Amino acid sequence: MTLLTPPQIDQAEGEQMLVPHADFAPEGPQPMEVASAEATANAVDAQVVDEPPSARFTWKIENFSKVNMKKQYSEVFLVGGYKWRILTFPKGNNVDHLSMYLDVADSSALPYGWSRYAQFSLSVINQIHSKFTIRKDTQHQFNSRESDWGFTSFMPLSELYDPGRGYLVNDTCIIEADVAVRKVVDYWSHDSKKETGYVGLKNQGATCYMNSLLQTLYHIPYFRKAVYHMPTTENDNPSGSIPLALQSLFYKLQYSDTSVATKELTKSFGWDTYDSFMQHDVQELNRVLCEKLEDKMKGTVVEGTIQQLFEGHHMNYIECINVEYKSTRKESFYDLQLDVKGCKDIYASFDKYVEVERLEGDNKYHAEQYGLQDARKGVLFIDFPPVLQLQLKRFEYDFVRDTMVKINDRYEFPLQLDLDRENRKYLSPDADSSVRNLYTLHSVLVHSGGVHGGHYYAYIRPTLSDQWFKFDDERVTKEDMKRALEEQYGGEEELPQTNPGFNNSPFKFTKYSNAYMLVYIRESDTDKIICNVDEKDIAEHLRIRLKKEQEEKEQKRKEKAEAHLYTIIKVARDEDLVHQIGKDIYFDLVDHDKVRQFRIQKQLAFNSFKEEVAKEFGIPVQFQRFWLWAKRQNHTYRPNRPLTAQEETQSVGQLREVSNKANNAELKLFLEVAIGLEMQPLPPPEKTKEDILLFFKLYDPIKEELRYVGRLFVKGNGKPIDILKKLNEMAGFAPDEEIELFEEIKYEPNVMCEHIDKKTSFRSSQLEDGDIICFQKSPQGLISEECSYPTVSTFLIYVHNRQVVRFRSLEKPKDDEFCLELSKQNNYDEVVEYVARHLGLDDPSKIRLTSHNCYSQQPKPQPIKYQGAERLTDMLIHYNQISDILYYEVLDIPLPELQGLKTLKVAFHHATKDEVVIHTIRLPKQSTVGDVINDLKSKVELSHTDAELRLLEVFYHKIYKIFPLQEKIENINDQYWTLRAEEIPEEEKNLGLNDRLIHVYHFMKDTAQNQVQVHNFGDPFFLAINDNETLGEIKMRLQKKLHVPDEEFSKWKFAFITLGRPEYLQDSDIVSSRFQRRDVYGAWEQYLGLEHSDNTPKRSYAANQNRHTFEKPVRIYN
Repeated sequence: MTLLTPPQIDQAEGEQMLVPHADFAPEGPQPMEVASAEATANAVDAQVVDEPPSARFTWKIENFSKVNMKKQYSEVFLVGGYKWRILTFPKGNNVDHLSMYLDVADSSALPYGWSRYAQFSLSVINQIHSKFTIRKDTQHQFNSRESDWGFTSFMPLSELYDPGRGYLVNDTCIIEADVAVRKVVDYWSHDSKKETGYVGLKNQGATCYMNSLLQTLYHIPYFRKAVYHMPTTENDNPSGSIPLALQSLFYKLQYSDTSVATKELTKSFGWDTYDSFMQHDVQELNRVLCEKLEDKMKGTVVEGTIQQLFEGHHMNYIECINVEYKSTRKESFYDLQLDVKGCKDIYASFDKYVEVERLEGDNKYHAEQYGLQDARKGVLFIDFPPVLQLQLKRFEYDFVRDTMVKINDRYEFPLQLDLDRENRKYLSPDADSSVRNLYTLHSVLVHSGGVHGGHYYAYIRPTLSDQWFKFDDERVTKEDMKRALEEQYGGEEELPQTNPGFNNSPFKFTKYSNAYMLVYIRESDTDKIICNVDEKDIAEHLRIRLKKEQEEKEQKRKEKAEAHLYTIIKVARDEDLVHQIGKDIYFDLVDHDKVRQFRIQKQLAFNSFKEEVAKEFGIPVQFQRFWLWAKRQNHTYRPNRPLTAQEETQSVGQLREVSNKANNAELKLFLEVAIGLEMQPLPPPEKTKEDILLFFKLYDPIKEELRYVGRLFVKGNGKPIDILKKLNEMAGFAPDEEIELFEEIKYEPNVMCEHIDKKTSFRSSQLEDGDIICFQKSPQGLISEECSYPTVSTFLIYVHNRQVVRFRSLEKPKDDEFCLELSKQNNYDEVVEYVARHLGLDDPSKIRLTSHNCYSQQPKPQPIKYQGAERLTDMLIHYNQISDILYYEVLDIPLPELQGLKTLKVAFHHATKDEVVIHTIRLPKQSTVGDVINDLKSKVELSHTDAELRLLEVFYHKIYKIFPLQEKIENINDQYWTLRAEEIPEEEKNLGLNDRLIHVYHFMKDTAQNQVQVHNFGDPFFLAINDNETLGEIKMRLQKKLHVPDEEFSKWKFAFITLGRPEYLQDSDIVSSRFQRRDVYGAWEQYLGLEHSDNTPKRSYAANQNRHTFEKPVRIYN
């Protein structure tokens, strides 16, 4: 263990952790939800002591693959006087990735309101080749709600557990944490408006990138004024109109005293909740939003504003050197992407942008009429826009690691930018020389974190004064120029040596917070752009709408502040029961949220409240009787008893406390009103202990309808038979109609509705006040074809279990295709049977279903196995939520058969033709590699009938393994690396004692950060060589094997490479002498390297180099 701090402190055992209730794992850093553990540390432990502010902790986990705990903590280590530990989920936190977090070890013992801020990185060390070490960086303000932070999807388990990858060696995993503790800021007590005059924007989940951009655009007053002048009407809905939503947002930023929500705006984009939790790219959002606004400004008074502010032009040219020929093409831009890598500042990036490339040799330019010519190719600017947006290419594709990386190199940018420097070298000779291209810095957008996620915020000086402001979501603070400029240059920070007693090298910490986008304003346009924007620029309907919104918000705030003085009384009446039962509800009596509510001061006497009821309902006070509701043990909610005369003399507040053990601010009542023959109210009848108030529902099995028909008082010793005529009258039946009675007892978790014996007394049937009796015509004689649910019991069971499921094709997971009404109790076979019937399929077993993830709004990664869910409910439930969506796909073979098979994608490389064909092989899971090869032979074209095949594992353009023929295919994973099949060359079949097989790979050198890195590409292969063979002899065979023309082959270089270090060979060198004699673990890291340029077609990474690999493209749908 390596630890740059004093020894660790023992941690109490037995801590419990709640696994987060989501199997959707966004790629960026996120918290792990933790239950409060028992306090195991005393107050002394919580005190901050004089400890180093940064340190590295190394955790060696032995027997890693045998760890059977869901989660595992490291020992505690101290950094900055605080206790930390690493938390891992060795088998993933509900994902197929290693999950890893930094955790505050003593969070449960810390005082209320504690907070600490740290920058940190977590790494899984590659013990074979350090350049493949996986490291992820982030920062976080830890507090009691988020006492850990890290990465749910740190790295795929398939890579971690593959011994050939180097992350597990001798079943030992090495994890490192670099932690730097920073000063904690009191986030919650800060009043941004009071301190700065500005307000922030609320973060919806992962919308900080959007917030920083919106603040930047808002603080360009000319842009804000143009948005205000976009035509909108009072009938527009902000959630469906981008202009109105943006106007509303800008108005609130200008006039509100507190932070502003962005939900209306994202709804106007057509985004759902999932989009708001998906971190996108600032540049892409900026382009898409400006394009949308530009489109919506057409035909209005502000048409062309976007172009006037942001559009510049450059000229691409190719100019022949030896003949008079020049080709030019003018292009417009709204922003410029500038290289960071290899450039020390903005001027170096602009120099690189206009750098002249010579087209000569094999790369000559084909000029019309003149044929191939030596030429110069480059870019010059025709004009720059008044507002210059510069996107810094902090994210680039790393060919060696085959992934996106963040460039944290130091990169300087000036307060004043002169693009006319050095005799206007960036500008075309045709550029307008009267325009002075001198710019001043307006805003700096910062990305803090790594390629796998992080946080965005902005430094802005709205009036171009010396005062800068930091806009970080809801928080706005004043900042000095150094913080906005120099501290955002990036690079490395060397922390002072705090432990001289330890023999440690200086601790350097990469600055993961650095500028990502810059906005400059041309000084000659400053007065026009930094203009005055006041209320007269805002449409009257918008001012009225937003002021009304503000008043409503203020009223709600006032009500909330005064809530302790009031009680909400919800009064249910017979009219509510008639209106709701059989329509909105079927069980119990009423939905209390849909009845009349009264907001009454707690001090008011209840008798005075009855006066208000009299006014509202037209029922005189003397005819009102109120019943309290009670929640029963079986979770039903029924009227329990009438209020006493003494209780009605109390205040409303006292009465609520009597009735409500849950201590919320509501009082629920049932208003009983007796109605006479002429529908006039009567005084309530006297209620004795013998009287029972019963409620009655009528069920019609033919129409499948349930409705409320009224209530009656009955005597406890009376019998149902005594009231049959009355019930027939209430139902509109003949007086002697044969009816059956059922008691509705409960409905959760299962429906209980039992038959009542008409000759047994109400008391003996255990009926009491508030009970519900359902009755119907006798079901005898009903034909089953006439009605599906002949009794009220069967009907209520059906209602309780019915579930409308929206089915979507797995190929189109956003679109509902059809809906089916099913029962939650349907088993797996019944569900697929219904789906197959709807799709017109004869074989339901070819249907495969996938459940819905309620958090990501996406299909779950793994489909439901054949009969893998007992009931429909099991298919729809996702942690504590129930979905109504299932995804389906139609397979070409039955699912049970498919599940017994292993599917592999194998790339077959033809021996003589330059082609690769991908074959899908399906075989029983117990099959061997030999079976795969035999199956493949029947599908591919061989060079001759006796050809033998082999199966290779290829990863990062290296061959890691030749699969033995007897190896079982069940554990072969083709998801992360390529399975390649090829014919075994004749020369390899008969190797002599002096012959050997070596790895041969193509490579290029990449000089990055003063280090030479080897980048492999193309198809790796084996080559049989003799012990005495020279490089010169081998080269002849290689050229023939690879069909390389002489001219090109003469440019190739050859090297023996081990662990990424090339040793160049001469033609006279004996090649085999460099290689170890026998097969060793890691043989793929020793190879003969062929150095030449990569002429194979590239994947189109350049299309958007700034997009993180985990990001989805930004879309604004409306």
